[in-house]
Formats: sequence, C-alpha cells, structure tokens
Amino acid sequence: MNEDTLILAGLGLAVGLSIALAAWTLGRAVAEVPEEDREYKDPPPLGFRLVWWPIQWISYYLDPLLPARQQTALMGRLRKAGLDYSLRPAQFIAARLLGALLMAGLFYWLLESFDRSGADGKGFTDTLYWQVSLLGALFGWIYPAIWLRDAIQHRRRELLKALPFFLDIITLCVEAGLNFQGALHQAVLKGPRGVLRDEFQRVLRDVRAGKPRAEALRTLAQRVNEGPMTNFVASVIQAERLGMNLGPVLRAQADQQRAERFLRAEKLAMEAPVKLLFPLIAFIFPCTFIVLFFPIVVKFLEAGI
Repeated sequence: MNEDTLILAGLGLAVGLSIALAAWTLGRAVAEVPEEDREYKDPPPLGFRLVWWPIQWISYYLDPLLPARQQTALMGRLRKAGLDYSLRPAQFIAARLLGALLMAGLFYWLLESFDRSGADGKGFTDTLYWQVSLLGALFGWIYPAIWLRDAIQHRRRELLKALPFFLDIITLCVEAGLNFQGALHQAVLKGPRGVLRDEFQRVLRDVRAGKPRAEALRTLAQRVNEGPMTNFVASVIQAERLGMNLGPVLRAQADQQRAERFLRAEKLAMEAPVKLLFPLIAFIFPCTFIVLFFPIVVKFLEAGI
C-alpha cells in the first residue's frame, strides 16, 4: 500500500468520523427537546402543522435568546390574531427561520432545474445562485409576517362587523329580564360563528373558572385592543359599579356601533374610486386605446401613409 492510498484512506476515515459525530450531536440535540404539552392549547395553523417538529426543535433553543421585550410585542400581535393559544413567540420566529431556509433551497432547486447550457455553452454563475437563494430566503422570512398582519386585519374587520349584532342580542336579553352573564350566554348560543363569539365564549369560560366578571371583561378589551370593544367594556363595568340599569346603556352602545359601522362602510365606498384610479390608468385605458386605434393604424399602413 503506497503513501497516496494511506492518505486517501485517512481522509475518508476522517470525513466519515466527522459525519458520524455531526449526526450524533444532532441526534442528542433533538432528543433533548421535551415534548410540548398542548392539551389546553389550540392546534396551530395548517402551514405550521406541516413542519411542526422542526419548528418545535428550533424554538426550544431559540427561546432563551429572544429578548423579553420582543417576546412581549410579538405575543401581543399573536393575541390580536387569535393565535396566543396556538403559537408562542419563539415558535413564530422559528417558523420564519425555517421558512427562509426552505424557500432558499426551493429557489436554488428551481434555478438548478433550468437548462444550464445556453447557446454559448455557459451556465448560470455562482453569483446568480447566491442572489436567487438570498431572494428566496428573504421571501420566506417576510411572508409569515405578512400573513400575521393579514390575519390581524381580517380578524379586526370581522369583529367590528359582528359587534353591533351581538350587542343587539345582549340588549334584547337584558331588557327581557336576564342578567348580563345570561345575556352573554344567549349571545354565544344564538349568535353567528366567528371571532366575537369565540371571545365572548372565552369571557364566560373565565368567569366560570372563578375570575371576576369585571376582570374578565377587561382582559377581553386588552386582548382585542379595539376602541369600540374598549368603550363597550368600560360602559358595562361603569354601569354595574354605579348600579345603573344595563338596558339603556347597552342600547346606546348598540346604536353607536351600528352608526360607526355605517360610517366605515361609507368611508370604504368613497375610497374605492381612488383605489381604482391606478388600475384604470395602467391597465384599462391602454387596452381601450389599443382596441380603438388599432384598426385606424392598420388603415393608414394599408394606405401607405
């Protein structure tokens, strides 16, 4: 056995030992991650469930590194999106990191799948691969934040839209002789499914668990963090503290929220022409001009002008 063979054998042995050590270290790191108790938690969204195990592993080691201020701010956004019982801040950040890695690999694979040999026989440069991979990583990192923002906005619109209807149900029940908790229960039973029904059901669950009703309502206002809901909670708590009749107070709140919903609809209707201006100028007008002027241009070309 010559010297070159010994060197190659040593290099192969070193590479094999390195791979085995890396696999053993990774296995130990994965085995140290405890299983999360999700008995009292909601299931995560579908996209998170598909890659839940890597998210859980990354979040376990990422959680101690996140500042408390960032975790508090992110937890507030998750709460506004209704995901506070589904995801932790570390899990959301881990999902963004994992999304960046997956999208970088996907963009690299898509570029690799194209024909590398052009007319001159040259393929794509390494710089292009790096740029495309970075673009994919950026997209994978940003998209979960965009998704969370859209979820918050959708939840807010749904809540503000359903609030007047639920207030009408609560007002009718209170005026019919029920107390406020019984009226909330009837609103949950008879109201349509959605964000507000889940929030009122959560208030009833907190009250049954022993939390004072005023504190449960304040928690609702903090969790939703919307002006109309805050006004409703403050009015109910103030009326109960002063011993006032809840019927007129709730009726006034229902009328106010209905008027505000009508004003929001008017505002959106007035904003629609302004939002349609750019698509009209950029896409509709050019197509219209092409359809109108194309026969005229053809006539001129045929006449030799």
